[in-house]
Amino acid sequence: MYAAVAYVRNPVGIFVEELRRELHPAHTHADAHITILPPRPLQGTEEHAMEVLQAVCAAAQPFEITIGDVETFIPATPTVFLRVAYGAYRMRELHDQINRDGLEFCEPWPYMPHLTIVKADTVDEARRAVEIARKRWDAFKQGRKIRIDAVTFVKGIGERWVDLAPVPLGKPEAKLVGK
Repeated sequence: MYAAVAYVRNPVGIFVEELRRELHPAHTHADAHITILPPRPLQGTEEHAMEVLQAVCAAAQPFEITIGDVETFIPATPTVFLRVAYGAYRMRELHDQINRDGLEFCEPWPYMPHLTIVKADTVDEARRAVEIARKRWDAFKQGRKIRIDAVTFVKGIGERWVDLAPVPLGKPEAKLVGK
């Protein structure tokens, strides 16, 4: 299985990783991220999938999103997450543009950009987690903005995900040669 994610390496990401360690210590192996393409099989080779991802990312410009409230996917799944409040349409556009050719997949759920805090084992556990997460998030006083400037192509190996390659958004700026 393969996916595409945007890692969150700022105070919001640290908050999520620390809260995840507290709420569900058995599931702390994933760095904080926003999934752009949920897990899927490839419709071809890894090389072709990378070419698609690189082409789409080169044409997209970096952008900013703002994280909103703590929510849950109950009853569908016992997942507790932070909703993308501002800029979600940019995440959906990027998802739709990448979900083609070798990366195309008919996903079982509509794409909804979010930052997972915890995927609990039971609904009751998720209900307890959402209450704790809401209190902690309400007390979080640092910025809630996240800059999306790269997408990382990842491969699932058992319960772990391995980074295959980070792909920057936008074309690299040409270096000016001085006299």
